[in-house]
Amino acid sequence: MAFVLAGKTGDVAAGSIREVNVGGTVVAVANVAGTLHAISNTCLHRGGPLGQGALDGSTVTCPWHAWQFDVVTGKVGQNPTVGVACYPVEVKGDDFYVDLG
Repeated sequence: MAFVLAGKTGDVAAGSIREVNVGGTVVAVANVAGTLHAISNTCLHRGGPLGQGALDGSTVTCPWHAWQFDVVTGKVGQNPTVGVACYPVEVKGDDFYVDLG
C-alpha cells in the first residue's frame, strides 16, 4: 500500500491519542512530544479501542481492561515479546499520512 492522507497534524494534540480513519481502516494515532505514531486500534486482549485509551508519555492504556502498549514500538508493556502493528507516518506541511502496508 502507499501513504494515505489521514488528517491534519493539529487534529492530534501533543500528549493525546485518537482514532483516525485511514482509507476505511481505523488506527490509533498518538502524538508523543510532537511526533505522530500510528498503531493498530485493536487491543490484543479483548479488542478494545486503543485510540480511546489514555496516553501517558508513549504508553497507551486500553480503556477496556487496562492493557498497556508502547505507541512507538506497538509492544505490550507487560510482555514485550508481543504487540500490535505499527504503521509509518509521514508529515507534509499541516497534513499527515499513514501507510498501512
